[in-house]
Amino acid sequence: MKKYRVNVNGTVYEVELEEITGSTAPIAAPAVAPAPAAPVSSAPAGGEQITSPMPGNILSVNISAGDTVKKGQVLMILEAMKMENEIMSPCDGKVVSVSVSKGAAVESGTLLCVIG
Repeated sequence: MKKYRVNVNGTVYEVELEEITGSTAPIAAPAVAPAPAAPVSSAPAGGEQITSPMPGNILSVNISAGDTVKKGQVLMILEAMKMENEIMSPCDGKVVSVSVSKGAAVESGTLLCVIG
């Protein structure tokens, strides 16, 4: 057994790891389905495209086309794995288009809105 000290977000944990040697049975890799391709968007050129970071459901949309937004402003709330995730504006600008509505189910990479 080897002891290690690990710092995770400012909290220190001590963990012990056991080295396994002499194993003759091969370890099979788990069967994994290929990841689906990201949806293709038809967003206007020249705008900052905001895409979904993960699959989930849109709980609220706080913007509409034509709104002016500031960097860090909450654009919408995405529920994923029973957690509410704030989708924030990466820049100042004007909302060119909003591609989703409240209650929509989105996949990872789905276009949510465009800020110009």
